[in-house]
Amino acid sequence: MTQSSGKSIQNIEANKDQQPVKDAENVMEGKKTHNMDSKYEERHFVDSTKPVWNYSLFNEEDVNNFQNGTHYKLYEHFGSHYREVLNTPGYYFAVWAPNASYISVTGNFNDWSKDSHPLFVRMDNSGIWEGFIPNMKKGEVYKYHIHGYKGRKMDKGDPYANFWETRPNTASITWDLGYEWNDKAWMKERKDHNSLAAPWSVYEVHLASWMRPDKNDEERYNSYDQIRERMVPYVKEMGFTHIEFMPVMEHPFDGSWGYQGTGYFAPTSRFGNPQQFMQLVEAFHEAGIGVILDWVPSHFPYDAHGLFMFDGTHTYEYADMRKGFHPDWNSYIFNYKRGEVKSFLISGARFWFDKFHVDGIRVDAVSSMLKLNYSRTHGQWEPNEHGGDGNLEAIAFIKDMNETIFRDFPDVQTIAEEATDWPGVSKPTFEGGLGFGMKWMMGWMHDTLDYFKMSPVHRQHHQNKFTFSMMYYFDENFMLPLSHDEVVHGKSPMLYKMPGDDWQKFANLRAMYSYMFTHPGGKLLFMGDEFAATSEWNHKSELQWELLEFDSHRGMKNCIADLNQLLRNQPALYENQFSISGFEWIDLNHRAEAVIVYRRKGLKSKNDLLIILNLTPEVRSNWKLSVYGKSEWKEIFNSDSKKYWGTGDVFNPEILTTVVDKKEKLYEINLHLPPLGVIVLK
Repeated sequence: MTQSSGKSIQNIEANKDQQPVKDAENVMEGKKTHNMDSKYEERHFVDSTKPVWNYSLFNEEDVNNFQNGTHYKLYEHFGSHYREVLNTPGYYFAVWAPNASYISVTGNFNDWSKDSHPLFVRMDNSGIWEGFIPNMKKGEVYKYHIHGYKGRKMDKGDPYANFWETRPNTASITWDLGYEWNDKAWMKERKDHNSLAAPWSVYEVHLASWMRPDKNDEERYNSYDQIRERMVPYVKEMGFTHIEFMPVMEHPFDGSWGYQGTGYFAPTSRFGNPQQFMQLVEAFHEAGIGVILDWVPSHFPYDAHGLFMFDGTHTYEYADMRKGFHPDWNSYIFNYKRGEVKSFLISGARFWFDKFHVDGIRVDAVSSMLKLNYSRTHGQWEPNEHGGDGNLEAIAFIKDMNETIFRDFPDVQTIAEEATDWPGVSKPTFEGGLGFGMKWMMGWMHDTLDYFKMSPVHRQHHQNKFTFSMMYYFDENFMLPLSHDEVVHGKSPMLYKMPGDDWQKFANLRAMYSYMFTHPGGKLLFMGDEFAATSEWNHKSELQWELLEFDSHRGMKNCIADLNQLLRNQPALYENQFSISGFEWIDLNHRAEAVIVYRRKGLKSKNDLLIILNLTPEVRSNWKLSVYGKSEWKEIFNSDSKKYWGTGDVFNPEILTTVVDKKEKLYEINLHLPPLGVIVLK
């Protein structure tokens, strides 16, 4: 059916007789409570014996902005909110269901009665139902009982709830988000940590499976408090600048890893309550580590308590399943054209910056939002009004979302997982871009893994796999991802992607990581990769921490920690990381030997670094290299160090330099290159 942006006249008329008390009998004109902002419209019952009071947190401007897709703080209006009305404590409820004919709040507090606490529909065609339940307590479970289109009856969780029951239960919980933050120092300085001119080394984490109380019991989790005690010191020790949580928004199915969400305004209750999650974020900030959240505005599941067919119609999703159904994930796609949905989603992004002090969001599956023909064949999609394959409504939503976030929180980042050649993903909207701060560099990931998977004897024939990234690198602000997607579904762990015997596998992996950390751009590494896990990631278990008993795996962990320190301590690796002036190829002419050399350049030439890669198992003694500019060089990193389980036999304590052309400042340096190794000179 065709949906209007508000409630149909027929449904409003049909609903009049079902309202508990007529509006005119229950309004106290001009009466305001002291604890409310004066801008809010308020209506109260005089008779406090009624179970639901007709009361509102919406004024006309709120409603108009909601309908127009320009209200970005809906979490202050919808959902359940503690209030005191006429000196009576309780909870206000508001939900959007434009095609409903009756809605009540049901829960333990009223023995799940469908009739005792009906809400009031606003008489302004907004489709908003609301009401105040006096003496309602914090921590009460509840759902909305909805009589929807064609008499369909549903019990739905609250789309704006801040807290949910632990799965498999599916009710929402009345709560508040009050918290006294102690991260003022971080918040004051985070513009420096989150700048595009700052080092970015992101540790991607799945909270449930990073570490468990019992690694063999998938039903038990560490709490937010236990995660805080264990994870914050570890990430700080490893030197990562940021941590990225795979979706923490409430979700019913563990196997979705959080990417099939139902609670867009609630951290999952699997590990504790919202304040405990706030403490986790705060602890990372106090340790000097930024927090990024995965955010999924591209699709949602069909769970009965969720958004799907919310009022018996396609309320949140497109009604046309050529646009509204996602064939890859068996889920439903948001109707980005609908103003109320756009307001919901942008509010959902803004919420985490506003209430939880996060430093960035990584937006999942952006490609699927941009393309009408994503995973669809001919006849399964319809071109846009210009005859193209772009979803114009999704593009407008993405731009508005990024503009809103950077306007209200200029010291954070938004990061796109976008796998096509869509132009300007990380360019400002005023330059015609989508407005993200960064974009995952999926091409780099595929080419790099393809190259390092090869036997070293074949690498000479595929050097273009190694070098191609720099042909298009400066088109976007790229982050280099080695994410969870690369170590699941039969793709093998990182270590076993590498060729050769055990020693060569570790050496190759150290070389690949060294290349990653010295390549321009942000870096992202999935948990377990830092110590060379030997099994694919399994969300039902925990990481293989026992591997750290072995020198080889402990050496890999040491290597990553030192690469993080190298990144943090060497300005040439981050100051110009998105500028063409920050990178220069020095030597690509030794394909047969698989020796590749490049320079990373900072704002000051004294900070320049030379990176030399020897990507075969042969030692290269007395290797000659011509470089301009500097006559003295020092080795500051060697991936073959014994500390990393390398041989430790090939290094450069003193680097011999001879003058080739003094006037041109051309020098020849004499180096020893370790097998399957990377050295960094300064």
